Amino acid sequence: MHLSDEEFREEFKPLFIPAHFEDADTLEQKITFALAQLGQASATQVFAELQKYDTEETETEVAAVLDYLFEKGRIKGAETNGTMHYDLSKITQPNDGAVNPELLAPGLD
Repeated sequence: MHLSDEEFREEFKPLFIPAHFEDADTLEQKITFALAQLGQASATQVFAELQKYDTEETETEVAAVLDYLFEKGRIKGAETNGTMHYDLSKITQPNDGAVNPELLAPGLD
């Protein structure tokens, strides 16, 4: 598979997560917003979150977009009790370790 630079950028662009819900957003943006609100959720839970905003999307559409984003590696997921649960891979706990500046590579300090 050979992609042009533009095709590569489109295929592997970072995931955009809207700061608030807008009816004019794409389905992907609406779904990532809902997932961000929940932290970690199944397709059914994301669909239920979207219903709070009176959207017309179906649960099947939501599941298909989440599967697509997962397959492309743009969101993480894990199967629990036969149900896939997705998340945005956000770091939720600060690093409590220390850094030894002597071990840093030259130019990184």
